[in-house]
Amino acid sequence: MSPKTKQTYQVLLADDHMMFRHGIRRIIEETSDLAVIGEVSDGLELLKTLKTLTPDLVILDISMPNLRGIEVTHEIKNSYPAVKVLILTMHKDKEHLLHSISAGAEGYLLKEDADSELFSAIRTIREGGVYISPLLSAQIADVIYEHAAREASDSSSGALTFREREVLKLIAEGRTSKEIATILCISVRTIHHHRSNIMKKLKISNTADLIKYAIRKGYTSAAG
Repeated sequence: MSPKTKQTYQVLLADDHMMFRHGIRRIIEETSDLAVIGEVSDGLELLKTLKTLTPDLVILDISMPNLRGIEVTHEIKNSYPAVKVLILTMHKDKEHLLHSISAGAEGYLLKEDADSELFSAIRTIREGGVYISPLLSAQIADVIYEHAAREASDSSSGALTFREREVLKLIAEGRTSKEIATILCISVRTIHHHRSNIMKKLKISNTADLIKYAIRKGYTSAAG
């Protein structure tokens, strides 16, 4: 077990498939500033372990015995709000994603993408962001964009402009302001202006809030 230093980011793994856990552990421990401080195989064991261990990040599966990952996430965020949660799962449907983020998870990574995206997910969460597998992020962005467009056609009061809806969709896909500016061929300053307007109109500041907005507005079957 790697000793904790000021730079070491401590991770706790929770998955009922031992071989998969060990594989993820090997990937994580290739990086000197990451350390796996424990492994558990079910949700109840995870909550019990958190009483004695204090990880920076818990990486957990949704489908675990005794207590499922989404319910565990609720408990973690209620009892240990400083602990970040990355859902690592095979579930590709929007409903599991929406419920996970609504429960408080900072990330949602598909297991099939773990080899190529795990470090990116951990880095994003470590830096205070929210990570969503690109395919699912694009799906959520499409849902929000379509409904924002419908709202704009229903009412002009406080509705997003066409350009704001374009920016909103790209924000939901996890794009940075610089990337959005390049895609839309406008300045970063203009993007910041659009982002500010979107935040004022929808009271949304990041991807997690976008997803919660989609749930609250009833844009998906996970609403309510």
